[in-house]
Amino acid sequence: MSIAPLFNIRLPIVQAPMAGVQDSDLTIAVCKAGGLGSLPCAMLTPQAVLTECEKIRAATDQAFNLNFFCHQPPLVDPDKSAAWKAHFSSYYAQWGFDPDGIGPGAIRVPFGEEMLAVVKLVRPAVVSFHFGLPPAHLLEQVRQTGAKIISSATTVQEALWLQSQGVDAIIAQGLEAGGHRGLFLDTDAGYDVTSQVGTFALLPQVLRAVDIPVIAAGGIADAAGVKAALSMGAAGVQVGTSYLLCTEAKTSAVHRAALQGEGARHTALTNIFTGRPARGIVNRLMKDLNYMSVHAPAFPLAAAASAPLRAKAEAAGRGDFTPLWAGQNTSGCAAISATDMTLRLMGLVS
Repeated sequence: MSIAPLFNIRLPIVQAPMAGVQDSDLTIAVCKAGGLGSLPCAMLTPQAVLTECEKIRAATDQAFNLNFFCHQPPLVDPDKSAAWKAHFSSYYAQWGFDPDGIGPGAIRVPFGEEMLAVVKLVRPAVVSFHFGLPPAHLLEQVRQTGAKIISSATTVQEALWLQSQGVDAIIAQGLEAGGHRGLFLDTDAGYDVTSQVGTFALLPQVLRAVDIPVIAAGGIADAAGVKAALSMGAAGVQVGTSYLLCTEAKTSAVHRAALQGEGARHTALTNIFTGRPARGIVNRLMKDLNYMSVHAPAFPLAAAASAPLRAKAEAAGRGDFTPLWAGQNTSGCAAISATDMTLRLMGLVS
């Protein structure tokens, strides 16, 4: 079964929601091509989500997706925060920062009553979740709006759990995918990345295990990759990295340069930027702190320590402290419109 009739779209392409590098412009461009444009909402206020949705509705009558995080907000541990900042002391000295003056960093808010109210007002065709699902009483109210509900699974166990909660489709997120891993089961004792497997190993296992549509994600960067996933039985594909150079993306100059450089061939999982494993292009900070650190505060608290360094370095044209999120396959990236990129992914234009 294709996701096209399920979501009332023309093409079985889901544009991965990418917080921090996009707004409604990218969503609209993908929708206009016939794919499912997505708006990442976890770093937006409810009013900002409403404003962006108004822009989408003014530009297109096509279906779109609102994406939310479902992490548990952690308690702030002052001692752990101070110990984490100590790992950055030499950088603070180099760039002239007082660690005591560093704020909490950008917001990353899990789905709750305020965002539920937004969903009820907007009534999007699709609502997607990352890091599991919200509490059952919230999920049921989302379902009552008529929205189709999807979420990411990084293992067969997660896919089975999502099916048991009544989602309409599952995103099988392979290890190649850029940005945050969607893993959510058994994370209390840490994040076991050894459980994470590649897209074309995960996809057939999930397809055998569940009875609902499965969307393949991770490392799919061009028409050949899309065709391969669909031929294996995927109901659709989710693509993120290939959109990062598109004209509607808000990807920073530093990030764009990294995507077009030789270094883009080397990506790795790291938790040092936010506290959760995420894939990005390897840079100085990842190397210096050894990619995965047991000292990193819980998501999203770890982000505050590097945020001012990132801003200062980017102003100097450097990405030493920037989370350069990208999947393992950046070969599909192109500075074209996201509308054309969506058509290219389906092999409809060259």
